[in-house]
Amino acid sequence: MIYGGHFDPDGKRKRIEELREIMDKPDFWNNKKYSEMVIAQFNELKTLLEKTSKLKSEIEFHLETLKEASQDDEAMLFALEEKDIIGSNLDDLELQILLNGEYDSNDAILEIHSGAGGTEACDWANMLYRMYARWCDKKGYKIEVVDELPGTEVGIKNISMIVKGHNAYGYLQGEKGIHRLVRISPFDSNSRRHTSFASVEVTPVIDDHGEIEIDDKDLRIDVYRSTGAGGQGVNTTDSAVRITHLPTKIVVTCQNERSQLQNKERCMQILKSKLYELQKKNQEAELKKIKGEQKEINFGSQIRSYIMCPYTLVKDHITNTEEVNVGKVLDGDIDRFINAYLKGK
Repeated sequence: MIYGGHFDPDGKRKRIEELREIMDKPDFWNNKKYSEMVIAQFNELKTLLEKTSKLKSEIEFHLETLKEASQDDEAMLFALEEKDIIGSNLDDLELQILLNGEYDSNDAILEIHSGAGGTEACDWANMLYRMYARWCDKKGYKIEVVDELPGTEVGIKNISMIVKGHNAYGYLQGEKGIHRLVRISPFDSNSRRHTSFASVEVTPVIDDHGEIEIDDKDLRIDVYRSTGAGGQGVNTTDSAVRITHLPTKIVVTCQNERSQLQNKERCMQILKSKLYELQKKNQEAELKKIKGEQKEINFGSQIRSYIMCPYTLVKDHITNTEEVNVGKVLDGDIDRFINAYLKGK
């Protein structure tokens, strides 16, 4: 039943005891980052174990209720409603347990870049930003915008933000790729149908970058005047920072902080996270090559289409998940796509 498979309560209890022993050591607080990581894992495992135990009790009670309600229509209706609630709770718990990747529990760097198409593409990028912002609000996640380049007329050319919250990267990792919109353009006086594209990048925020070292000669650092909203004086000094990592051509910009130094520090944090993920990707690609695997899903793959004309449909091309209510999805209701990706990993 629920106590088998990947729920593994015995394994979780064993790990909790191991962490408790680590926390009881006198030198535990010597390394603050390590201590915080251990405590976070300890609390997460305890919460999962409590939820698993509670759900097991609910299922056992529900089975007894079903037996007693077999001759009572009203009691049977109540039992069936309880069954739906338990099923939903079980799905939520399963997803939390599936988020067991190395960086799944981390914050996420989410970037949206408009594709070719000028005004249309910039408006579409802004619609995606609104969709993710609303999803974050529903999840209780915080968003910190670190860079934004407005469109010439409307929308945004690109935006970079940090999504802060437990499992932010785990949930958002499957959103990486090309998102396509098909609609009657509100900017076309002839009301013609347009197709717009925007790309989404998702990177885990990694505080401990291990062996990642960056040589100063590999960096080009540009400073310029901030263009976005900010604190007093943000638009009157050259506080915005753009860092280009020359060997990989990775570009990171930040203009949200008040000072040039703060923006530079934030840029370096994001750059190191991107370089760390790139290093891991290269290692994984090399392993796949050795194993003879030919098929890969690259960042440039189109992962989802949002069609508003001639019919309404959002279709995820990775999981084949569909939703006909496009407005609901664009209002941040994307959990069914996220859940389908996690269950299919």
